[in-house]
Amino acid sequence: MVEEKGADGFSISEAARRAGVSSAAPYKHFGDRNEIVRAVALGGIERMRAEMDAAAQGAKGDPIAPIAALGMCYAAFARRETGVFRLMFGLTKGHDEDPELQALGDACFDVVKREVRAFMPEGTPEAEIERRSYMLHMFVHGHAFLEIDAKHDLDLTPDQEALLMLDVAQRVMR
Repeated sequence: MVEEKGADGFSISEAARRAGVSSAAPYKHFGDRNEIVRAVALGGIERMRAEMDAAAQGAKGDPIAPIAALGMCYAAFARRETGVFRLMFGLTKGHDEDPELQALGDACFDVVKREVRAFMPEGTPEAEIERRSYMLHMFVHGHAFLEIDAKHDLDLTPDQEALLMLDVAQRVMR
């Protein structure tokens, strides 16, 4: 339903109806609508982390390939689960007050830092790994939102997008 109607269009009663349960049934597991929406966002973050990890681990060839693969994976997730992606970032206000949300978000960023660390020369200061990881995230996150909001005139094929991600990775990492 989040994909169909967005987080604001999510209704507990409609979700219960679609699931074939009473409208009171969700309250046996969740305190309110916000808890359900939060659970959807947490599930999305975990799926995205797992997909990012698999994409980086599966990248072959050039040593920078895992970093470019992370960008492709992130953008693909945003396009495939647009409603959940928007929800994940819509719940970021106060995320530092939500240990579970903070931990899952950190785990996603840790995948990026792991790949940046693996690419950089041994002994690279942690501050430099953080800086480059942030630069990569900043680009890919912006690209993902520009894509799902149709805010550019580029007609990127998957191959062109892969070249774009590789170009960004090379510029940030070299």
